[in-house]
Amino acid sequence: MPNNIEYRTNNQVVRSPCAPRNRSNIGGLDNPKCPILGIKDTILSSNELDSHRHIRGQLAYATAGIIKVYTEDGCWVIPSSQAVWIPGNMSHSVTAEVDAEIRHLFVDPACLGRFPNQCSVLDMTPLLRELIMRVADFGADYETDSPAARICAVILDELEGLKPSLLYLPGAEDRRLQKVMQAMIQKPQAELGLNHWADYAGASIRTLSRLFIKETGMSFQQWRKQLLLQVAVHRLEQGTSVTEVSIELGYKSNSAFVAMFRQALGKTPGRYFKKMVL
Repeated sequence: MPNNIEYRTNNQVVRSPCAPRNRSNIGGLDNPKCPILGIKDTILSSNELDSHRHIRGQLAYATAGIIKVYTEDGCWVIPSSQAVWIPGNMSHSVTAEVDAEIRHLFVDPACLGRFPNQCSVLDMTPLLRELIMRVADFGADYETDSPAARICAVILDELEGLKPSLLYLPGAEDRRLQKVMQAMIQKPQAELGLNHWADYAGASIRTLSRLFIKETGMSFQQWRKQLLLQVAVHRLEQGTSVTEVSIELGYKSNSAFVAMFRQALGKTPGRYFKKMVL
């Protein structure tokens, strides 16, 4: 569990004292000859990075762990099955909900017309995952006719084709709700009701219920279901069987878990992952 508490005041992220983290300046490089620049990083849950902006657009992807992204428009919780797109010149902060290995792609301003001008949570593809792993080795300068440049051209095409994620999990600004969400993320299988979490947060049941609706647009049950879906997709991607996942997440039978999965994502787990591989 992170020791620091995060909240926002006047669109600024504020945290209690914790370990500072250095920030790369690669997002500020204006060089159309290198349309994509990449770095890899480790973010600990005790690290902090103040809100900042840069001219390049950014795709943040955690190869392990869970990251949280703050912008002026809201807050997003991102597992390793998803990435988040942050447009150029948008104030943002990337932190770790749990310790995370992260890859960043920075897209030159000359290419930003191809991409959304708002923050978006996107489902990753297997091809893009593999390509992202290579970009950090290219450095901040490469020739326009090099293998690196050709790979980056493919990445730009892949980025354009990414779809908004149905597994989008909104975060919160209220400190009480953040505390509850962090605990639920740590133990998603815990079948604890709203009354338990209200006591845990030091709020009334009505207050906590209203906070979920106000800050996420979801009820407590809807947010928990979305969290379970994220965990399920991650575990199934790792090769865990449907039976094991359904038991881990507290479902009484495989059929109940599969029905929930199909209702939310429109496909059974088998068909969902078959599509992801194609």
